[in-house]
Amino acid sequence: MATSCLPEISSALKPNSILISALKPNSILILILFCCGILAGCSNSDLNTRLGDSDNSLDDLYASAIDRLAIGIAEEAAPSHGLSQEILRSAKLPETVEWLKRVRRKIHERPELAYQEFETSALIRRELDEMGIKYRWPLAETGVVASIGTGGPPFVALRADMDALPIQEEIEWAHKSKNPGKMHACGHDAHTTMLLGAAKILQERQPLLQGTAVLIFQPAEEAGAGAKRMIKDGALENVEAIFGMHLSYRHPTGAVLSKPGPLTAGSGFFKAVITGKGGHAASPELAIDPIVAASASIVSLQHLISRETNPLESQVVTVATVNGGGAYNVIPNSVTISGTFRAFSNESFYRSKQRIEEIIVGQSLVQRCAATVEFLEKEYPFIPPTVNDQNMHDHVWKVAADLVGAHNLKIATPHMATEDFAFYTEAIPGAFFFIGMKNETCGSVQATHTSLFTIDENVLPLGAAMHAAIAERYLKEGKSRSSQFSVAGTSISQ
Repeated sequence: MATSCLPEISSALKPNSILISALKPNSILILILFCCGILAGCSNSDLNTRLGDSDNSLDDLYASAIDRLAIGIAEEAAPSHGLSQEILRSAKLPETVEWLKRVRRKIHERPELAYQEFETSALIRRELDEMGIKYRWPLAETGVVASIGTGGPPFVALRADMDALPIQEEIEWAHKSKNPGKMHACGHDAHTTMLLGAAKILQERQPLLQGTAVLIFQPAEEAGAGAKRMIKDGALENVEAIFGMHLSYRHPTGAVLSKPGPLTAGSGFFKAVITGKGGHAASPELAIDPIVAASASIVSLQHLISRETNPLESQVVTVATVNGGGAYNVIPNSVTISGTFRAFSNESFYRSKQRIEEIIVGQSLVQRCAATVEFLEKEYPFIPPTVNDQNMHDHVWKVAADLVGAHNLKIATPHMATEDFAFYTEAIPGAFFFIGMKNETCGSVQATHTSLFTIDENVLPLGAAMHAAIAERYLKEGKSRSSQFSVAGTSISQ
């Protein structure tokens, strides 16, 4: 039965099928689970044979059904909301769009590295002063925290990062970086601008706010764990929920991506010095070779993932540098190796940390060497995983459906990259999401952290509106976050 039904199942699960279009989200989920149960009775070879005749793999069909389910949920539970559309119209006013572009270009011209964002911070404060918005400064050296609303609870926060990267911009345009060797190559100039845009909108709508919106302009996301210092300095005082966003060059302008649960990985760095006894390469028996010990350690670290980690858990251990020796015929006294490790849960992260040290020290002892392992927490603080709260994610999803349409909502793929927004979501419920800005017409197709990165400025009013609508609607709808459009309490994930 299972094999004979497979072609019909494949057709039914396509997103444009009559069946999928007609079903309600609950029914779609039941259909997915039912079909997966049927497919479980098919052999792998039979599945490959039958699916090989179509353009869709089983994974593709499943992913399409999940995407359709997510969209259906938003359509069913998030009817058109006039408040969001009012905010979007404000953000798209010609004078507002031109102001957003001017602000972003000023910030882009003067990129500053972590904890050096003095000009950027000053620009933010000038704009806030002109809007008549109160703020606290400095937090974490250059950070700014503004407040708009009643001054009382509930308090909801929006966050943008301000720092740039040590990259020489190679794009020739009127607003190219004027600070040699520094560039906004990750979109933080746009993030800051969009939050200022939200400030402008929210200030105009202040009488409508039923609580307080807290706007966090944060330094040092790229290096230095600025979020951690902002929290220490009181950025989250009284705040019960927080939201943040990042631009995505992989998805078209107007797409919004997120997911509940783990979204970005936790990360740490390590450095190990393996010490032996130097000697002539022609007489290795008279030496104690640290290169052999380092090699054994590197290979064994890979087994940490392949043989000690659950195959269903995503983790990374990478040795990125190996330094030792300076001559072809000399065994060195020591070798230094360093790298990074990443995981989507704190439990997995700290287990990897423990095993990295045990493996390097143990393998070195086997080769008669000694080893010391450092985790460089002072220079590179551990970044925890970013974990989106289900209810906060649902709120983002609902607002995004109103602003960009349910067809532009996408389930985000978890990233092994890190984001120090994670420190906020460790402290209070929050959600982080991505907004697409891919546009070949204006060249917005290059990867972040590259010298050719640029953005589609058409995303600026949308980002400002997303921020503002998320905050105002959160305050309006109150603290009750009952996952209004989760399916029987089930998280949507892919």
